[in-house]
Amino acid sequence: MTQAEFQQISHTIPLAPGIYKYFDSGETLLYVGKAKSLRKRVGSYFSKTFTSYKTHELVQRIRRIEFTIVDSEQDAFLLENALIKQFAPRYNINLKDDKTYPYLVIKKEPFPRVFLTRTRISDGSEYLGPFTSVGKVRELLDFIRMTIPIRTCKLNLTETNISKGKFKVCLEYHLGNCKGPCEGLQSSEDYNVGLQQLKNLMKGNLAPVIQQFRTEQQQHARLMEFEKAAQIQKKIEYLENYQAKSVIVSRHLGNLDVFSILKDGDTAYVNYLMVQHGTIVQTHTIQLETHLDEEEDEVLAFAVGQLRESFNSLASEVIAPVALPDILEGLTVTIPKAGEKKKLLDLSIKNVNYFQEEIRRKKILHLEGRSDMEKKQVLYRLQEDLHLKEVPVHIECFDNSNFQGSFPVSAMVCFRDGLPSKKDYRHFNVKTVEGINDFATMKEVVFRRYKRLRDENTPLPQLVIIDGGKGQLGAAMESIRELDLTGKMTVVGLAKNEEEIFFPGDSESVKLPYNSESLKLIRRVRDEVHRFGITFHRNKRSKGTFRNELEDIKGIGKSTADQLLKTFRSVANVRQQSLEILTREIGQAKAKIVWDYFSNGTGETSENLQEKD
Repeated sequence: MTQAEFQQISHTIPLAPGIYKYFDSGETLLYVGKAKSLRKRVGSYFSKTFTSYKTHELVQRIRRIEFTIVDSEQDAFLLENALIKQFAPRYNINLKDDKTYPYLVIKKEPFPRVFLTRTRISDGSEYLGPFTSVGKVRELLDFIRMTIPIRTCKLNLTETNISKGKFKVCLEYHLGNCKGPCEGLQSSEDYNVGLQQLKNLMKGNLAPVIQQFRTEQQQHARLMEFEKAAQIQKKIEYLENYQAKSVIVSRHLGNLDVFSILKDGDTAYVNYLMVQHGTIVQTHTIQLETHLDEEEDEVLAFAVGQLRESFNSLASEVIAPVALPDILEGLTVTIPKAGEKKKLLDLSIKNVNYFQEEIRRKKILHLEGRSDMEKKQVLYRLQEDLHLKEVPVHIECFDNSNFQGSFPVSAMVCFRDGLPSKKDYRHFNVKTVEGINDFATMKEVVFRRYKRLRDENTPLPQLVIIDGGKGQLGAAMESIRELDLTGKMTVVGLAKNEEEIFFPGDSESVKLPYNSESLKLIRRVRDEVHRFGITFHRNKRSKGTFRNELEDIKGIGKSTADQLLKTFRSVANVRQQSLEILTREIGQAKAKIVWDYFSNGTGETSENLQEKD
């Protein structure tokens, strides 16, 4: 729909609050939005220049606009959420969370059982939750059964069956975990007291449960039933210990919902902490995909609505890092600057940052655990993207490493079938290159590696990655040509910053799609060679394998030598300094010793690092 076409219908759109729906030519729902003023909001799509391609594409596809007037913006928010959930329009924020969460169900039956379920049935039973972790629910259920006697059997405990004496108490009764309602030893009223305690525990409200136990303890004490009083005392202590572990900030805060958001391009991450009676009873983080450059507050407001509905939250206060629109009537939004609420918000922010980091790490390709077919598909994709003659089942990658411009070494890692083949990893101590020369170092180690493979008649890799730009790639290709191996394997250079791939002789680089499986594999190979090279370098330094030539100067100790090397980066640079500059750095006496050593021609002219024999 063009701006001119919209102008013809703009007067038919009301100024009232409501929701609007965009449809394409095939009557497919593209987008659902809410607005304080429908005409102004919809009109904004046709009266400004969009920087986002996706927004521009949406406007081009609109063929029909439908709207619904509501009484308030809060109603518009609720209706928008309901429609997005039902129709999942392509251009709306996409909640990437399709899990089903467990509940604790209090079954509608005589002396209700309590158990874990993922399915909600409309049979009158009461459901507590949902909960984000099955393990935590089971742990909580075990804790409840240790403190509150609830039956675990599946007997049909109707009043008629009990009166006929159909059942006998089991071991749970003798262990004190059940009061024996099956034989009429516990009334339904007393059983319901236990259920109420269970509900309080599930909501983090331990105070009334502890108070109830204290009352029972006092009654037993008055009746001289000290053994029963002692048993209840153990339960009280257990609950108090549990409470001490559970209360994160303060039990005086009441019920709160805490949200934080981290937006990264078209992806947003939202963390949710449900706080009840000062206790964090739920924590959950979700990932959302945005499509139309939605602002941070818009994305967070959407997530707040979805999460509060999913977890049946009734809290009247939301803690958030940014102001939110009036999403629900009577809901207070607080942006804390200090105090206990700020601590809760900081905890939520910590969680959302951790979640994003975990997602990022998972995006780096790890083929362990995949099937052979899945591994091969990634390699087939890499072959296609780089136009390789063969499937790269054998990949090798080289990288140079040095410390503060000194101590050069090189490393090579090998991947077979997409996985690290650590037995084939190699370290190289640079032998023929003096000083720091990345190009010459790369030429030496590539020559040494493939001369050995050629002489031993060992199969060559299909793909060789040189971690560096055109210079390192050119140096590597000099060795390949000298060995007469040109064309027998594909050699590419990987630019360190832009993740561009260079082929020998090409002026333009190849950029693979950022999230492609091919680039993920290349990233992993590169990261592995960095790790391997740095570890080797660190180990050699710690073992004293490297020797600083300055330490050979009589009267100069290791501390002074390291100081000079750190400042001037190499012995060659130290050799070029004037007496005045050296004096400012290490003092007159030591500067004179160093200056005399080099100026009198007694200094060696070898590389600034020498390996011990």
